[in-house]
Amino acid sequence: MHADDLRDIQAHGLTAEEIERQLALLTAPPRYVRLERACTIGDGIRVLSAAQAAECTDAFDVAQQAGRVLKFTPASGAASRMFKSLLSARAESPALTRQYYAARATHGDAEAREVIAFMEAIHRFAFYDALKEVMARSELDADALVAAGHFDAIVEYLTTPSGLDYANRPKGLLQFHRYGSDSRTAFEEHLVEAAAYARDETGACRLHFTVSPQHVAGFERCLAEVRPLYETRFAATFAVDFSTQHPRTDTIAVDAENQPFRDAAGRLLFRPGGHGALIENLNELRADLVFIKNIDNVVPDYLKPVTLTWKRILGGCLVRTQARIFDYLARLSEPEAPGAVVDAAAAFVRDELGVALAADVAGAPDAARCAAVIACLDRPLRVCGVVRNTGEPGGGPFWVVAPDGTRSAQIVESAEIDPHSAAQRAVFDAATHFNPVDLVCGLRNWRGEAFDLQRFVDRDAVFISHKSSAGRSLKALEHPGLWNGAMAGWNTIFVEVPAETFNPVKTVNDLLRPQHQPEE
Repeated sequence: MHADDLRDIQAHGLTAEEIERQLALLTAPPRYVRLERACTIGDGIRVLSAAQAAECTDAFDVAQQAGRVLKFTPASGAASRMFKSLLSARAESPALTRQYYAARATHGDAEAREVIAFMEAIHRFAFYDALKEVMARSELDADALVAAGHFDAIVEYLTTPSGLDYANRPKGLLQFHRYGSDSRTAFEEHLVEAAAYARDETGACRLHFTVSPQHVAGFERCLAEVRPLYETRFAATFAVDFSTQHPRTDTIAVDAENQPFRDAAGRLLFRPGGHGALIENLNELRADLVFIKNIDNVVPDYLKPVTLTWKRILGGCLVRTQARIFDYLARLSEPEAPGAVVDAAAAFVRDELGVALAADVAGAPDAARCAAVIACLDRPLRVCGVVRNTGEPGGGPFWVVAPDGTRSAQIVESAEIDPHSAAQRAVFDAATHFNPVDLVCGLRNWRGEAFDLQRFVDRDAVFISHKSSAGRSLKALEHPGLWNGAMAGWNTIFVEVPAETFNPVKTVNDLLRPQHQPEE
C-alpha cells in the first residue's frame, strides 16, 4: 500500500490488517446462512397467555422502577427515500400539476399514483402548516397553489433548502403526527414512549440515539426546545445521549476487478459500514436492559397503549428468563456442581433457549458438561417481538445451522440466503412471521458486569452491496447487521406481538395511513 493509504487507514482508526481482512471478504464473499426451517408458533415462537403476560408485566415493572431500562434508537437514516417519488417527478419536469399526474395514474403508472395521492391529501400531513409558513415568507400561497393543482413550488419548498429541506433531513426530525394545532416529530414520539416504560421511580428516563454527524446539532436543538414541555407533562427527567458511527467502523470499497476503489485524487474510498456498526455504540453504553426500535415505528398517543403494553410484556419476558439463567449460572459456578443441576440447566438450554448441545457433550463427564452449559448460558439475551408475515420486506425468525452443526434461533435477511438454492429460498419464503425490530436486550452477566458484545459477533456474516461513486460502480462491504450477525452469538427468544405494534414510515404517503392520522 502507498504511504498515503496507510495514513488514511490510520486516520479512520483502522489497521492495515483489518483492511486486508475486508478486501479478502470482498474478493471471496463468505458462506450464506444455512436455514434449517422457519420458526413457527410452538417451534421457536412463543404465544403468551394472559396469565403469562401479566406475570411478565409485573416482573418488568420492578426492573423499570429500579432504573435498569434504557431506550436505544438508531436514527441516522436520512429521509430522502421517503420522498423518492416526489424527487423523481421533480427531476422529470419542474411543472408538477395534478392534471398531468392524474392522467398518468389512470393509465397504471405506479409512481404517478403515489404523486397524486400526495397531492390530493397534502392537507392531512402534520408538516403542512410548517410548509405553508415557510412558503409564505417567499410570498407564496400554498393553499392557492394546491387548489390550482400546481405542485412544483410545493415540492421544492418541502424537499429542498429553499424551505423545510425534508429530503436532506433525518427522518427523526420530520413532523409525523398532528395534535390539534401542534405536531410532533418521530424523535418526540420516542421521548413520549420512553416516559411510559423507561421512567424509573425517581422520574429519570434514559434514551440513546445514534445519528449522523451532520445532524447531531439538529437533534440537540429539537431536544432543547421540547424537553421542558415533556418533562413537565410526564414528571420525568430525560437523560438523552447521542452518538455517531465511529470512523473505525467504516469499510473499504473495491472496483469491478476487486481492487481498492480510488477517487479522482487516487485516495482510497471508505464508506459507512451499515447499521451493524452500531454494535460498538451499544457496547460502549455498558447498559443493563435495552429496548431497540427503529426511529420511524411510532404512532400518535391514542394508539400507543397496545405498543406500551407489549413493551412491558417483552421486557418482563426477558427479566424472568434472565433470572432463571442467572440462577443456573450461580449454581453451576459452585465447586463440583451436582449432576442434577447440570441436567436441569442443559434441559433449560434445550427447551427454553432452543440451543442443542454438541453431540459429544451428552456423554461427557459432569465437569465438561457443566462447562458446556455455562458457555451456552453466559451470553447476552434478547427477546424479539415478531409479527405475522404480511409481505413486508425484510427478515424473519429462523432456525439456523452453524458450520459446526449447532443450531440456534436467528433473525435472517433475504440477502443472507443463497439465491441459487431453491431449497433455501423455499424455507425463507415459508416464514410465518416478520422481524419488526422490536427488541429488548439483556447486556449484563449474572455478576452484574457488562458483556463485551464484540465477542458474540459473527464477523463473517457481512453484507456486500453494489453502489456507485462519481458514476463508477463499486462493491461495498457492510458489517454483520445489528440484529443479524452482530447478535449471532446471543441467546434469542421470539414472542408473537400484535401487528398494531408495527407502524413503519418508509414513504411520505405512509403518513396518510390511519395509524399515523389523528383520532377521529
